[in-house]
Amino acid sequence: MPEITEKTIKHVAKIARLELKEDEIKKFTEQLKHVLDAFKKIDEINTKDVAPSFHPQEIKNIMRDDKVKKCKWEPLANTKHKEKGYFKGPRVV
Repeated sequence: MPEITEKTIKHVAKIARLELKEDEIKKFTEQLKHVLDAFKKIDEINTKDVAPSFHPQEIKNIMRDDKVKKCKWEPLANTKHKEKGYFKGPRVV
């Protein structure tokens, strides 16, 4: 893994279009080193026989299956503006 230097932080800040002061660059250099050290410790853990856990809970469909039922009421019963089972509206040009 490459060494984290102030040059690296300046390069990342330039790419991210951040204007950092010198004291911020020194502070972020040390902080990034600590973060990467923590990841190095995690990489040392043996996970050979551990199954991946992509979700903390089992994913399953909680929705019921749709069932087609015949409608008990006739929605077009009280209108005279209907045609072939649909509402009939004014013509749009």
